Amino acid sequence: MKRLNELYAGINVDTKIKSIKINSKEVTKGDLFVCTMGVTADRHDFVDEAISNGAAALLVSRDIGHKSVPVIKVPNTNREFPFLCQKFYDYPDNKLTMIGVTGTDGKTSVATIIQTLIGSHLCGYIGTNGRSCAAFTGDNPNTTPDADKLYAYLDEFVKFNCKYCAMEASSEAFFRGRLQSVMYDLSVHTNITSEHLNIHGTFENYVECKLQLFKQTKKDGYCILNSDDSLYETVRNACNGNVLTYGSHDNDTLQIVSYKVYPTRTLVTFKYRNDTFDIESPLLGDFNVYNLAAGLLSVLALGLKMEDVLVNIPKLKVDGRLDMLSTNTPYYVMVDYAHTPNGIEKLLNFVHTLDINRSIVVIGQAGERDYLKRPKVGNVVVKNATHAIFTYEDPRSEDPMKICEDIISELKETHNNYEIVIDRREAIQKAIDMAGPKDIVLILGKGNETYQKLKDGKIDFNDVEEAYQAVANRNIRESVNS
Repeated sequence: MKRLNELYAGINVDTKIKSIKINSKEVTKGDLFVCTMGVTADRHDFVDEAISNGAAALLVSRDIGHKSVPVIKVPNTNREFPFLCQKFYDYPDNKLTMIGVTGTDGKTSVATIIQTLIGSHLCGYIGTNGRSCAAFTGDNPNTTPDADKLYAYLDEFVKFNCKYCAMEASSEAFFRGRLQSVMYDLSVHTNITSEHLNIHGTFENYVECKLQLFKQTKKDGYCILNSDDSLYETVRNACNGNVLTYGSHDNDTLQIVSYKVYPTRTLVTFKYRNDTFDIESPLLGDFNVYNLAAGLLSVLALGLKMEDVLVNIPKLKVDGRLDMLSTNTPYYVMVDYAHTPNGIEKLLNFVHTLDINRSIVVIGQAGERDYLKRPKVGNVVVKNATHAIFTYEDPRSEDPMKICEDIISELKETHNNYEIVIDRREAIQKAIDMAGPKDIVLILGKGNETYQKLKDGKIDFNDVEEAYQAVANRNIRESVNS
């Protein structure tokens, strides 16, 4: 808690401020309400609701007339907001070693790997899978949250004696200005392919937002880059910190010498500082070899010893990624977050190295998001899977059928191994019912997320739970009919 005149010197008001909010509906007694400009709303329009809910003061950038609580005016509330939150929580980012991970695919995996290798008693995580450390696990509304929540989370980590924070740094977060106050001790590049063009407009703009992480890395910090990525040189040229690389080249700081992927484990040979070492990883797929390399090089750059890191390798697990469910059936069911063309193709390529028969994919595409990606996803799925069932996935205000029509728009003349089942629960059930011995059902796009965003708001929905229920439904029907 701080007083208003502690946050703004020269303000002759000592009103106590309990917390900072930008959503008027979340305001409670004692909060400072900041009137930022949102994606679709000007929060100056909601000051009366904020006051009614208990706001103790307002931060504005335009005249709103006389109000019953103190009003502070600044040139740009959006610009001011992250720095205000940083000050309110006593600069928790300066008390932590800040690790940012960006890329089109792999952010969640790499950030989680880093947390696991360091230890969750010392390292907090913020990203798609929520926020967590050894002391607690909590939800997170965005991959990279707004500054009021971000700094509250960082403050939590400090209070629980964490020394590090591994966080996903999304392109949208940089585009929206959520991270402009953070300087990173270490930044990680996984890969960059086309994504989120609905937000950024062009691929060049998307890349530029990704590059911001490396520009906001401290000069004495480290930039961990994937030398095998097609945009490696572009990322390298943007780096402010010391560049270290991982990849397949002899001159990489951490070289991936060789690897062999098995159904339940991956054997990898790495070379680091002229020493070669073998690792048995529980993470599957060649893409996870790169994710592991990024995580390993990151923690070694931070000064951790190899022997201390390796003991944590068996603990590696990323929720909602390559989650093979324990169904005790002659067929397999996997849930994964893959939703980009690149991520889906890599996942399906890996799956077909396993001893399986058919692959049946349930997938959709998010509403109010990159519509140019939809036909690309459709093409990747039908070309790499035996059968596809296209369904809704966070349609928001868009018509789910229209989204599915976009997905199949380039397939109608060339493929027939797909169908549309709009209701996601029904789509999952149909896929489960179709599966024969050694077939695999892949439910993609949401991982272990617990909601769907529909036109009228969020509903509870979890692909893992739905899959288990669909298996149970099939088992009941088969037992009755036998």
